[in-house]
Amino acid sequence: MFKGSGPIFCMLLFNILIACNSVYTPKPRGYFRIDFPKHEYQSFNNPEFPYSFDYPVYGMIVRDTSFFGDKPENPYWINVDFPRFHARIYMSYKNVDSNNFSRLRDDAYKMTYKNTYKATSIADSPFATPLGVHGVFFHVGGDAATANQFFVSDSVKHFLRGALYFDSTPNEDSLNIVNQFLQEDMDHLINTLKWKNAQK
Repeated sequence: MFKGSGPIFCMLLFNILIACNSVYTPKPRGYFRIDFPKHEYQSFNNPEFPYSFDYPVYGMIVRDTSFFGDKPENPYWINVDFPRFHARIYMSYKNVDSNNFSRLRDDAYKMTYKNTYKATSIADSPFATPLGVHGVFFHVGGDAATANQFFVSDSVKHFLRGALYFDSTPNEDSLNIVNQFLQEDMDHLINTLKWKNAQK
């Protein structure tokens, strides 16, 4: 050992021992900051579709082929994609006939309550829009796959269900601010939705 290194070695050892016994203070969990765009909207009014609505300018309308290959179960199924947030509103449309409205409504409730094992709460809120569209909005609390869902119908011809999903592991804390932002867009979509009389 070098001459005079004994005291230095003792000081280093003393500092290490003190550092090992210091009080640990946990740091709060942090998430990435998200800069949100201004809420601005454009119209989806394809003449082939039995409904129209407004959706955000930072969203994209895409035909839903994810579960049915090249052809969805119904030609009026679409998604509203939000690439910036890795999010998507799945929108599934069904024709209502004389005896299937109750089944479609019950199926919408069942699909929402499939989240029960992850949800801390499920609140359903019936509504009527200024344009006369009726439906139910579901807010699912906890780490469920989707926190915001809805269905709308005239109970005679049209039934439309929407659910917001993220392309990430569900985490209520980290997704909460984005869920709140996109819920405003879902509210606007619902409040501007109109049924068309003609169906193909």
